[in-house]
Amino acid sequence: MRPSHTFQVVPSLPSQLERLRVLAHNLWWTWNHEAIDVFRRLDRDLWESTGHNPVLMLGAIRQERLQQMAEDDGYVAQCDRVCREFNRYLDSTSTWYHKRIRTGDSPSPAAVPEHRIAYFSLEFGLTESLGIYAGGLGILAGDHLKSASDLGLPFVGVGLLYQQGYFRQYLNPDGWQQELYPDNDFYNLPLTLERQLSGEPLVIDVEYPGRTVQAQVWRAQVGRVPLYLLDTNMETNQPDDRDLTDQLYGGDDNLRIRQEILLGIGGIRALDALDLRPTVCHMNEGHSAFLALERICQLMEGEGLSFAEAREAASSGHVFTTHTPVPAGIDWFHPNLVDSHFSHYYPRLGLSRHEFLGLGRKNPNDPNGYFCMAILAMRLANRVNGVSQLHSRVSREMWQEVWPQVPTDEVPILGITNGIHSRSWISHDLADLYNRYLGPRWIDRPADASIWQRVMRIPDEELWRTHERRRERLVAFARKRLRQQLEKRGSRPSEIRQAEEVLDPDALTIGFARRFATYKRATLLFHDLERLARIVGDRERPVQLIFAGKAHPKDNPGKGLIRQIIHHARRPEFRNRIVFIEDYDMNVARYLVQGVDVWLNTPRRPHEASGTSGMKATANGAPNLSILDGWWDEGYSPETGWAIGQGEEYDEDQFEYQDQVEANAIYDLLEKEIVPLFYERGRDGLPRGWIAKMKAAIRDHSAVFNTNRMVRDYTEECYLPSAERSLRLEDNHQERAKALAAWKDHIRQQWSQIRIDRLWTDGTNGQELKVGDQLQVQAQIYLGELKPTDVAVELYYGPLDSEGLIVDGEALSTLIAKSKGKGSYVFAGAISCQSSGRHGYALRILPYHEDLGNPFEMGLVLWGG
Repeated sequence: MRPSHTFQVVPSLPSQLERLRVLAHNLWWTWNHEAIDVFRRLDRDLWESTGHNPVLMLGAIRQERLQQMAEDDGYVAQCDRVCREFNRYLDSTSTWYHKRIRTGDSPSPAAVPEHRIAYFSLEFGLTESLGIYAGGLGILAGDHLKSASDLGLPFVGVGLLYQQGYFRQYLNPDGWQQELYPDNDFYNLPLTLERQLSGEPLVIDVEYPGRTVQAQVWRAQVGRVPLYLLDTNMETNQPDDRDLTDQLYGGDDNLRIRQEILLGIGGIRALDALDLRPTVCHMNEGHSAFLALERICQLMEGEGLSFAEAREAASSGHVFTTHTPVPAGIDWFHPNLVDSHFSHYYPRLGLSRHEFLGLGRKNPNDPNGYFCMAILAMRLANRVNGVSQLHSRVSREMWQEVWPQVPTDEVPILGITNGIHSRSWISHDLADLYNRYLGPRWIDRPADASIWQRVMRIPDEELWRTHERRRERLVAFARKRLRQQLEKRGSRPSEIRQAEEVLDPDALTIGFARRFATYKRATLLFHDLERLARIVGDRERPVQLIFAGKAHPKDNPGKGLIRQIIHHARRPEFRNRIVFIEDYDMNVARYLVQGVDVWLNTPRRPHEASGTSGMKATANGAPNLSILDGWWDEGYSPETGWAIGQGEEYDEDQFEYQDQVEANAIYDLLEKEIVPLFYERGRDGLPRGWIAKMKAAIRDHSAVFNTNRMVRDYTEECYLPSAERSLRLEDNHQERAKALAAWKDHIRQQWSQIRIDRLWTDGTNGQELKVGDQLQVQAQIYLGELKPTDVAVELYYGPLDSEGLIVDGEALSTLIAKSKGKGSYVFAGAISCQSSGRHGYALRILPYHEDLGNPFEMGLVLWGG
């Protein structure tokens, strides 16, 4: 029975506590321990049962309890203190962005306050109570927003609001993953429905085949940053379209492309409706890449530009981050599926079907190629980056074909290593310790290495006792969750009672928690069961393992890994020593990274793009035991943790051998280094060698692997250059964008006329030179109708490998020596010989224009020599 009218009921709070309503609706509380404590103190059991959702809790708590707390002077004083800190945070004008950018202290003083950066992501992990995230990508996006708020960036987020979100996990008696999809109640979440001046909900329209779909806009406030979320569950939409925002990563390719159209095109339209037109749009993975087409279309229709002109103007303000080191992890759509959703869009862009599909094809001229969202984003972005230095190298190799004839190491994909939002993940106990010995500046300046050096001042006993409390809480949490899991499965009472005995609060505890995909090899540790049993079953030096994680609902091999762990955990030799915690979410993650002694990570290198869970553990003093992949390839040192292997990479036919080698390496490290170091105690009972490793990990990693540093890197390397280029091209009614488009058209028409007539040096080919000598090189080049200022003539040189190929090459710009008349010019340059060995060089010609985003974006390179 549908109601004829609806109304909303809000909590009734005593006047002394009224400010809690505002605080509950700003997710700033998620990274402020005292703010969390304000809500928890109201009713600890209710705080847990509502999933740490203060909005729902305030509506469910008994009025008598609210009145009682309103009369508690100590509690009211704490509320006042938290609210004052909250107001100071929001009103501060001394943020990094304000001081470094707006006051002109930055290398880019042209960056003015009217810049606005919009960050688009298909998922955001901000708090466990707002279930619109699946895993690492979403949690990184949430941490990105939190640090953007801390730094004071003019920032907005854009995503989708899922009625069911990602699934809730439970295991059947055989250990096979099952999925539940409970509905989110948006009106009892920290969300606000955006409304027009009339009071009606703000609604945007997005065209789909044969119909228009409407979406309303919700806002989640993340400190200073608003996150706008689109929701199609409206009565004005058809049933299928109402379900469009039901689930994250559910359905087939047809649903995925419809969601990505809503995110990209609908997201831009939502910002327009909110009068928040961005200067820069950051595409977090390729899911939102259709926004680039919408921005181009708006410029064409609003400014009367051609596609080529609008492409220059729009793309100058686009940043794209790729997170996936394997092509299979990228969205590839069949051309017919793209046709069915965009055939009406082709004419608006003035493109043929072939031209449109070419924007997303690896080879634009391949009539059968699939349409790739990552390639679309790369072709329409001013800056592209990977999420670790190793991942950026892998990405350059993976996408080299998008920039044909460009050496792999020059493919324009930057490396900006991920980080974590430190305050969101460091335990309350440890944060108090940091406040005492590091001072409060670690909160506002987490990327300041000099502050983290003070970790060495923390007395060993205090650090160790603090960590022991966290391990005890983790064990208590794991026992409680295991008991709940067994009760839900209908287990025997004896099994349920045994849950109270699992794990030992004093034993060396290893954590493994992440998405269960086969390349992450969650079961690698079980390669030799007898050897593992000896390690965990040592009475004098016991070891225990806690696993958590979800497999994608369609990933049966990933589900099989979970089932294997459950079956291993039931063996007598592993019972009470190995536990799997169901329904991995941000709450489970916090208990794990804050309580384990060692964080285990076993991906097949180089398939782990970054791996931020290990950063969370190390910030809490848990050294990593990991393959040298993702961030650990940068972060590892013998003082801070352990490396499994030495960075070897194996072919697929060697995987079985690889597993054997690397499993044995883990056993060796545990037996010979990790376990002995943990249990080596002095007369005071302290494992001082272990504590030294904890301190080194905190000191060396915390200042680097945090989102404060990461967002500053994005600002200086991506946002500001893109914003400045965007403003430059759009100035005076896109005059420079029009000129750049015309210049590119001229270059493409004339490029085939260029030729290298002669290349010579001041000696002979193969001559011997001494270190410190210079090799003078000259080239006579015919440019036809082009001018010397239209091109960059470079010498690409470097050492040769065994196959005679240049490796680690460098590019050296040449100088114009003189004109030879009739379009012919002589260019000259000198190569400095810095090291001995066999070297080589080649000449190359690239288009050059001061407004180009990068010299390879046109795909034109002429090599000679």
